[in-house]
Amino acid sequence: MTVQQKMKTLTHFINGVETAGTSGRYSEVYNPTTGEVIAQVPLATRDEVKQAIQLAKSAFPAWKKASIGKRIEVLHRFRQLLIERQDELIEVICEESGKTKEDAKGEIVRGIESVDMAISAPQMLKGEYSVNVGGNINAFSAKAPLGVVATIAPFNFPVMVPLAITSMAVAVGNAVILKPSERVPISALYLSKLWKEAGLPDGIWTVVNGDKEAVNELLENKEIQAISFVGSTPVAEYIYQTGTKHNKRVAAFGGGKNFMIVMPDANLEQTANAFLGAAYGAASQRCMAISGAIVVGKDTEKRFTEILKEKVLKLKVGPYTDNEVDFGPVITQQSKDTILRYIDGAVEEGANLVTDGRNPEICETSKGFYLGPTLVNNVTPDMTIFKEEVFGPVRIVVGVEALQEAIDLINDHELGNGVTMFTSSGSAARKFQEEIEVGMVGINVPIPIPVGYHNFGGWKRSKFGEGHMFGPDQARFFTKAKTISERWPDETEDTTSSFAFPSNNDVNK
Repeated sequence: MTVQQKMKTLTHFINGVETAGTSGRYSEVYNPTTGEVIAQVPLATRDEVKQAIQLAKSAFPAWKKASIGKRIEVLHRFRQLLIERQDELIEVICEESGKTKEDAKGEIVRGIESVDMAISAPQMLKGEYSVNVGGNINAFSAKAPLGVVATIAPFNFPVMVPLAITSMAVAVGNAVILKPSERVPISALYLSKLWKEAGLPDGIWTVVNGDKEAVNELLENKEIQAISFVGSTPVAEYIYQTGTKHNKRVAAFGGGKNFMIVMPDANLEQTANAFLGAAYGAASQRCMAISGAIVVGKDTEKRFTEILKEKVLKLKVGPYTDNEVDFGPVITQQSKDTILRYIDGAVEEGANLVTDGRNPEICETSKGFYLGPTLVNNVTPDMTIFKEEVFGPVRIVVGVEALQEAIDLINDHELGNGVTMFTSSGSAARKFQEEIEVGMVGINVPIPIPVGYHNFGGWKRSKFGEGHMFGPDQARFFTKAKTISERWPDETEDTTSSFAFPSNNDVNK
């Protein structure tokens, strides 16, 4: 028996049933901690995706007609199952993503925030009512689900992002198709079991595993009404352009180059501690991770870099089974190789390695995809490592002379996902928050990711489309409005024809 035959073969989840793939094409799923292949995931054909869409379409009318109370009952049960099965879910996340257990638990907690927001859907779905807008006509609005919607999730948050981009869609009455990253499909399939157990009708939650072939069918199929995507900027732009070309509502969230401005009046010890977790947590594989520090003043830059170096050298990298580690491996060997090229390129362009994580000690004893924390200074805006998002534990320090220079550097960058500033000056903070052209802003907050009931979304090339992840805008994104004007004339009322454009000039009518 070959290794491939021994390997666990995953499925899709279609119409409430685990469904074997028929394409004959598979992608390997790795445990980044060991470097071992733990499963193979089927890559769906267009025909498989079409069938899944049709089954979701058939299930949609009944879910649409279900009372909002009934739908929220299912979400309450689903939420409870997430809490009850938290330990199992942590193990699944850690095994296929390499995250530490603490980080995986935090991801689940933030994911539950999105479920909590979805449970408030009745409030989000309330319409407006006006009495006697003219001629004894009452006008009111109602919100309706779109139908079948598609969501495409990244590898770096196997649970939080799927929950963030699907929970509200389910709550407001849509049938949802999730295409998870083929690197972390096991978490999505685990969520499928919980939805089933919570009582969600078959066909309302679908998981289709696949690559670009499956994605293109979702983007082009006329039955898909909306697409929500989280991933890299180039793919986000492709999703947006292709989806809108086929008349779909699209919210595509891309990458970020998220800087931390460090002012001379900041507490440098506290700021360095904040930088560490925000920059290197989850091996820096977060779209809201701090990419680097822009430090105002030469003396401040020197002192901050010295403090940071001492702390970075103490960080521990290792497997999630070790509760003492600060972060684990990156997701694949390919990712590791890409990150190594960024480090080598920075050195070639004249940057200086403050700490070099290219050969962490654990590499000698493990086949996992490990990199140590790397800190680079003497970085200038024309360098590749400044311009591009590095999805791994390589962070930079940039020195500037004044706050305005720092703001200008960030505003000139093509990405505008998140930014933060550490200072004790209220006037500097006010200037920063007013002038910065970034979607999510923090002041003395290391990772300015909004809570579940505020809208999430960057500016510039970090987001395409007007939808948001998290917050009340999600309910708007996944619904459409209908405005109704009604009048009930008395049988004795004069109903002679009028050819004037309707107006409320005659208040007695």
